[in-house]
Amino acid sequence: MVFMDLPNREVNIKLVYYGPALSGKTTNLQQLHRMMQGATSGDLVTLDTRDDRTLFFDLLPLEFETREGIHVRLRLFTVPGQVFHNATRRIVLQGADGVAFVADSQISETRANNESFANLKHNLRQNGIDYDDVAVVIQFNKRDLPGIRTEEEVARIAAKGREPVYLATAIEGKGVRETFEGLASATWQRLEQRFDLGAKLGVDHDAFMQQVRRLFAAEEQDT
Repeated sequence: MVFMDLPNREVNIKLVYYGPALSGKTTNLQQLHRMMQGATSGDLVTLDTRDDRTLFFDLLPLEFETREGIHVRLRLFTVPGQVFHNATRRIVLQGADGVAFVADSQISETRANNESFANLKHNLRQNGIDYDDVAVVIQFNKRDLPGIRTEEEVARIAAKGREPVYLATAIEGKGVRETFEGLASATWQRLEQRFDLGAKLGVDHDAFMQQVRRLFAAEEQDT
């Protein structure tokens, strides 16, 4: 979970993009990296198999300092979607503070989505993490493809759960920022509830989100 170094006024938050194979997890991080050019502290690291599927994880380190002098580090990971890489998925999920579950909007992928979501809950338990202690948002990706769930169907699915739901076409960058900001917001609120970060660090939710949005400043200037 969140790592706080109070004497040095540092907070480290881990966010993980989870979901079935080829649902668009890697594409989300690639698009975020593009949108945040000039605001990131490191390169996007990708390790792929020969069939171009993510084997281990992608890492996108982001850093900023709040007005109160708190140094916040957001570390973004993806997990491999293939079933036979479950051990790696579980390892990457260790210490996660927030999870973006990237689902494939195609109706034909419903079973894969459901199995991957169940696997997420299982691996959280295996890591000693209660699902209710982790901020989770859901992204229905690939909205540009035929044979997808309608927005009305997605809305009905969203109404059954507590997780915020976003629509996206990650390959075009649509919905990527909204999903990330929603994940960051939900994660900070959950950490505030559990650890009273506002009182300890002097950073409230609005101040945190103001800094998160500044990561996209360069993109906003280009539009």
